[in-house]
Amino acid sequence: MAHRTIALAAAAAATAAAVLAAPAQADPDTDFAEQLHTFGIYGQRDYNAWLGKITCKRLLRGVDGDLYAAAEFVLLNLARESSQTQAVQFVGAAIATYCPEQVGVLQAAAR
Repeated sequence: MAHRTIALAAAAAATAAAVLAAPAQADPDTDFAEQLHTFGIYGQRDYNAWLGKITCKRLLRGVDGDLYAAAEFVLLNLARESSQTQAVQFVGAAIATYCPEQVGVLQAAAR
């Protein structure tokens, strides 16, 4: 269990650094889809964008209190073969794209 938490925290730190350095373009949904593809996450662009926006809303409203709770929600809604690491990466990309004010969630998980 400790190794999993350490691995997820490392993924969170790497995700935070990668997504915060990415330049913004005109269409956030397209940018989000392209970022997800670099993590091996595919699927319908509109669905993934919707899931990313819902993830942000859940963080903002306190439904998910931390990165791990948000990643668990995402994992339940991604393709069955998706990993926990991909769910963490998804949350990081969602924060960078749709709710950068929630970057503290990533920073807290990286500690």
